[in-house]
Amino acid sequence: MIESEHPERVFAIGSLVHAKDNINIKLRIRRYINGIYYCKIVDDPSHRELVYFGRELASDTTHY
Repeated sequence: MIESEHPERVFAIGSLVHAKDNINIKLRIRRYINGIYYCKIVDDPSHRELVYFGRELASDTTHY
């Protein structure tokens, strides 16, 4: 059996997260394709999507 080149999905679609390098911007995961997370900024949904690898994201414990 060959291992997948892409890591398993850690965050579910719709999860609230933040980038580890910018914890002040809250993100919502919109989709996950081939190991890449596509996120929208919670406070500015008209802003373009931001793209991250799973290792660049952390769960957001702040309640909205």
